[in-house]
Amino acid sequence: MNYDQIISKRIQNIKPSGIRKFFDILEEMTDAISLGIGEPDFVTPWHIRDAGIYSLERGHTKYTSNAGMLELRREISNYLRRRFDLNYDYAKQILVTVGGSEAIDLALRCLLNPGDEVIVPVPSFVCYGPLTEMAGGVPVYVELKAEDQFRLTPEQLKAAITPKTKVLVLPFPSNPTGGIMSRPDLEAIADVLRGTDIMVVSDEIYAELTYGQHHVSMANLTDMYERTVVVNGFSKSHAMTGWRMGYVCAPQPVIASMTKLHQFGIMSAPTTSQYAAIEAMRNGDKDIEHMREEYDSRRRYLVENLNRIGLTCFEPKGAFYVFPCIKSSGLTSEEFCERFLMEEKVAVIPGTAFGPGGEGYVRACYAASMKDIAEAVSRMDNFLQNLRRKQGEE
Repeated sequence: MNYDQIISKRIQNIKPSGIRKFFDILEEMTDAISLGIGEPDFVTPWHIRDAGIYSLERGHTKYTSNAGMLELRREISNYLRRRFDLNYDYAKQILVTVGGSEAIDLALRCLLNPGDEVIVPVPSFVCYGPLTEMAGGVPVYVELKAEDQFRLTPEQLKAAITPKTKVLVLPFPSNPTGGIMSRPDLEAIADVLRGTDIMVVSDEIYAELTYGQHHVSMANLTDMYERTVVVNGFSKSHAMTGWRMGYVCAPQPVIASMTKLHQFGIMSAPTTSQYAAIEAMRNGDKDIEHMREEYDSRRRYLVENLNRIGLTCFEPKGAFYVFPCIKSSGLTSEEFCERFLMEEKVAVIPGTAFGPGGEGYVRACYAASMKDIAEAVSRMDNFLQNLRRKQGEE
């Protein structure tokens, strides 16, 4: 069988995730520290786990409605109103998905026609470009700059828009940079979008993890609600990565189209996870505050110490990542990460894994224990000292 002829050319042309390579190496090491995976080190709070367990004990193991349990959608609506002043009709404007990634996939497939362009600010999460291509669209990458605090500027957006532009992805708070968009930043972007038919896919999975200011959604802005698709979920805010629970909110015609596609591809999100998510929405606010405080202390420690050992590090205001510049090492991002992993047994991710503009940076995740973070900084200091010594001898 000639599988090159059998497998879709579109799929063959999509490169695998640049993150995966380092996970595969890490799995073979027994004593390595990982600052690579974007996953909370917290266990899902007990009251949320207990709700999932209790649902199994009561025999709730059947399909739910395609859009998700009505009770869950009602609680999501209440949560968004309470936490972010966002108002969505739980019966018509909310769809429960298998993680935020499914929501992004559904949104792009429902909005794009072949050849439509999607503006993707980078560095950013690895899925936007590939999912655009699989939907028949064309990703247009806009490289964000450290001097702009990795924010999208209106000038950059204007320069990227063409007659084929259909969607703008807003990936803030950002993975991998930790950059955020304030209300004035978003207002400037909104001014560019007004008068166009460009839709916004706003990935707000880290909305609860901001430091020093409250998250603002593009959907909060005047005239932007009707053109914004808000993607969110439970993985980061409630430490529920393995439960695979996400949701998407949008104008009713968009949600109706996404639900139709979800119906054929997924049927419904996991029932047990939905019961756990109801509890998270109702009684999880204190859990969010506790985890955010912990992340904040780790954030400040890591930024301070990376700068101390000679790696210039922009101060992230959201998510749980730092994105230090490693250009002073004389290594590429890939070389830095490979050598750091092999010589010091610490995993961080090359900035190039997150698209154009990532060269010269690495991503380190501080959703790890403070003990591991402190040890990783010590090993990085040792790695840099040895590197400078060797470079001085050459």
